[in-house]
Amino acid sequence: MTIKSVLDFTKVLVYISRLQTAFIPVVPVDRSNSGGSLIMTENQKNSVAEQDEVWVDDINSLYDEEYTEAQKQEMSDLYDSSLKEIKEGEIIEGKIVNIGPTGVAVDIGFKSEGLIPLDEFDDIKSLNRGDMISVFLESVESSGGSLDLSKRKADFMRVWEQVQKVHDEQTIVQGKCLRRVKGGIVVDLFGIEAFLPGSQIDVYPVRDFDALIGQTMDFKIVKLNELRKNIVLSRKIILEKDLNMRKDETLKELQVGDNVEAIVKNITDFGVFVDINGLDGLIYITDLSWGRVNHPSEVCKLDEKINIQILDIDYDKKRVSAGLKQLTPHPWDGIEDRFPEGSKVTGKVVSITDYGAFIEIEKGIEGLIHISEMSWVQHVKHPSAYLHLGDIIEAIVLNIKKDEKKISLGLKQLEPDPWQIIESKYPVGSTHKGIVRSLTQFGAFVELEEGIDGLVHISDLSWTKKLKHAKEIVKKGEEIEVLVLDINKDERRIALGYKQTLEDPWEEFAKILVEGYKTKCKVTKKVDKGLVVDLEEPPVEGFAPKNIVQGFNNINEGQELDLIVDSYNAESRKVFMKSDAMASKKDIEANVVNAEPEAAPAPKAEEPAAVEEPAAEKPADETPAAE
Repeated sequence: MTIKSVLDFTKVLVYISRLQTAFIPVVPVDRSNSGGSLIMTENQKNSVAEQDEVWVDDINSLYDEEYTEAQKQEMSDLYDSSLKEIKEGEIIEGKIVNIGPTGVAVDIGFKSEGLIPLDEFDDIKSLNRGDMISVFLESVESSGGSLDLSKRKADFMRVWEQVQKVHDEQTIVQGKCLRRVKGGIVVDLFGIEAFLPGSQIDVYPVRDFDALIGQTMDFKIVKLNELRKNIVLSRKIILEKDLNMRKDETLKELQVGDNVEAIVKNITDFGVFVDINGLDGLIYITDLSWGRVNHPSEVCKLDEKINIQILDIDYDKKRVSAGLKQLTPHPWDGIEDRFPEGSKVTGKVVSITDYGAFIEIEKGIEGLIHISEMSWVQHVKHPSAYLHLGDIIEAIVLNIKKDEKKISLGLKQLEPDPWQIIESKYPVGSTHKGIVRSLTQFGAFVELEEGIDGLVHISDLSWTKKLKHAKEIVKKGEEIEVLVLDINKDERRIALGYKQTLEDPWEEFAKILVEGYKTKCKVTKKVDKGLVVDLEEPPVEGFAPKNIVQGFNNINEGQELDLIVDSYNAESRKVFMKSDAMASKKDIEANVVNAEPEAAPAPKAEEPAAVEEPAAEKPADETPAAE
């Protein structure tokens, strides 16, 4: 390259110092009036003269007058050396010229500078202007028109060969955990970033990735992607090798029945996984405690050190079954001494069923309070009416069956049995007020006090009426006065009477219901043997036999008749009625007795009955037990 061609290419004014053979930039030359030649103005010439420098108006004079051929060649070589040959995809040394809020400006000797993002530098505070760093030239002109440089890729390219060698030889290397990302951790390896999957961190599940950030660990490179330049690390593969060695040693020393220390590594619904010096062990939920365990987390915590007993060893699979409860005595040993029958115990309600509630009185010891042992007086429909899960209660030990591991407990035994004093509190013949709690076809149940009910039979509700249902006399919730008729303490039953608290009207009725007394009657029921009627006055029920009722076949229920009293039985309180024109029952019976033997016997008058259906009785099985 000649000096002339250089000057023509750069189109700048060149002046030459006599003392230094070098190019020194000066002010531009005005070419407007020179036809393109390099002509300096007078002012510019004077300025140059003051610097003891020579101005060249004609470039040709440079060759002939001022410099030798050697000097010209030296200047040409000096210019050529100032121009770098730059290629994309190579690592280049550059100088830091500025450190800004968004990046670091680096000069690599090109016409423009490149800006490298701050996140590509591990320690931005350690950088200074003028520092030389290695960068990777991705493009000489990015979309913004500047150099596209990368420090991270330069670092990566420098160590990639080392990474490949470590991978091929499966050498253990050290790296520092930088930050957590989705699925794992980014690790600094030889100054470049590698990926550590969460599944490759440890032989056991890692619950807190953040706790590992900043730690330096040993790794092996398990995967390289040449195209994407990805590095995948594993720490687990190193630990497994050591773990397998420890497993073999532990298996040789371990025996069934040994008590050893273990570390809780995982908790599931069915049990707890533990580490026994590298050996995997499982404690089933049933072997955690003698008592009831809803979930293993109630007994053990993650990473907790616990003492366990070896129950079984699988040498092929290198697994162990262990137990925790086996380290403590069986709770049923000496149960009779700790909880004698009749003693009071305190426990927690751990289960409720339709037939009772289970109470934990000690770890591994549960007793049952049957539904029948919850109240002396109440009819308990479900245990949840009295107890709830988690309640702390007191109970009485009723009996113990050690062989069957069963304990019967009682709740009602904590209070005195009210039926033991029922006879003195409610003596027969005494009157009391109560609330009608329920009505049935055979009577009404009346509550004398909470839990103490008595039955008023339907026959004891009214002096005069034959009732079909108790609701004809009393209503549910009504307060009534009753008389205690009978008490059966063994069967816990009280018989009450309602009508007995009212005045007996039959003494007055007997004065009215004389033979021949006439009154209106309403037919309430017609049967084969006669008519059941209601007398208008007095308001009692009577019976008119068929053979002493005139026009019986033409009479219908609900019809009103004028009848007279044929007879009245004060003892049975039965009233017999007849038609006025008909003979009485006594006359008919007398005619039958006085009839001649030779004559054909007169038809025997049918024996009248007070009513078609017998009076309601008090069946023994209908008398209520206390509800």
